[in-house]
Amino acid sequence: MHNVSTRSYGRVITEMADSLGVSRSSVSRSFVESSARELQRLAERRFDEINLLIIYIDGRVFGEHHLIAAVGVDAEGRKHVLGLVEGASENTASATSLLEDLVERGVDPSRKYLFVIDGSKSLRKAIDSVFGAKNPVQRCRNHKLKNVCDKLPEELASQVRSVMKAAWRLPWREGVARLRKQAEWLEAYYPDAARSLLEGPEEMFTINRLELSPSLRRCLGTTNLIESPHSGVQMRTRRVSRWQGGSMVLRWAASAFLATDRNFRRIQ
Repeated sequence: MHNVSTRSYGRVITEMADSLGVSRSSVSRSFVESSARELQRLAERRFDEINLLIIYIDGRVFGEHHLIAAVGVDAEGRKHVLGLVEGASENTASATSLLEDLVERGVDPSRKYLFVIDGSKSLRKAIDSVFGAKNPVQRCRNHKLKNVCDKLPEELASQVRSVMKAAWRLPWREGVARLRKQAEWLEAYYPDAARSLLEGPEEMFTINRLELSPSLRRCLGTTNLIESPHSGVQMRTRRVSRWQGGSMVLRWAASAFLATDRNFRRIQ
């Protein structure tokens, strides 16, 4: 967790390791116990008194295991790690389990929230199942850019990227029309890119439809807010070479998320 491998920590505390009898196995046992406590602490967090407005959901792969995490933002702009769930893939059942757990811990399903996701259909189904279809959902624009431009030659990709970014600055109806027109132009030569561009276009403009400020649009138009703690988790777990089951993934991820949580900054 502190980027010191149990195989090489002796270089850091050579004399102490010999005099105190700190073995690799005892370090591992200690971490298993402490990380289990961190996982329990995260699982017991309550949100009854927190005025959540926005919920980000995103997944990350650890070996053969897929972890889905949720991070919330309250009315004061403070960020909160809400929960984690481990599964074989980012499927509807796993995402539904995560959201149902949040409801059990005080997230009111009768209220409206803005959900920010990467465009996964399974996440969308889980949101509708637990919170209802009335909630606005914003798809990550960075994911959409990558999905479309990866299907285009490099010289055309930069042109289409500029068109998409310009469209997202327009009022939502004009922006959707601009993207549809771009897709029509692509259809003849790059049909895969055109189909990707036309997938869920209205949810690319949710934050425009809500008439949010430009600064909030920059923050809420992508999943960067949750990808940042995911990167912190990745950094803290990069020395793990073999994941021994889903419980190990959850323990490490909970410890790393809570360590990252302490460095969260408020949304302005």
